[in-house]
Amino acid sequence: MRFIHTNIIAKDWKALSQFYIDVLGCSVRPPERNLSGEWVDSATGVNNARIQGVHLNLPGYDSDGPTLEIFSYGEMIDRDPAMANSTGFAHIAFEVEAVDQTWDLALKNGGTPLGKVTTREVAGVGILTFVYFRDPEGNIVEILSWKK
Repeated sequence: MRFIHTNIIAKDWKALSQFYIDVLGCSVRPPERNLSGEWVDSATGVNNARIQGVHLNLPGYDSDGPTLEIFSYGEMIDRDPAMANSTGFAHIAFEVEAVDQTWDLALKNGGTPLGKVTTREVAGVGILTFVYFRDPEGNIVEILSWKK
């Protein structure tokens, strides 16, 4: 058994994918998906489902590693944005070389802040620098770095 992907349903899968490519170093794992039919309806529980999107390779993994799957459905249902303390899936996290630089890049590319860049020593582990923000569609992302 192995972990394979995390999915984000996007209003604009192309734009959101580009954000993750530009800001967090993801890359496209072909092919683009354009899925529909009874088999998709059966698996998703969505009648007349039409799904378009792409899988993104995650930084730090080879081309066989887990992906970030960014899809759009032909018909989607909006929901209120989650907060860091909402139940259920809360955020995705990326370890980065320089939190401040990645934070600036995220904000310049449509991300919005949730918190402030924070540094804290974690006993027995090291010094953690991290921050939470929203991607351009409101999903929560954490970026962090550890120093010993």
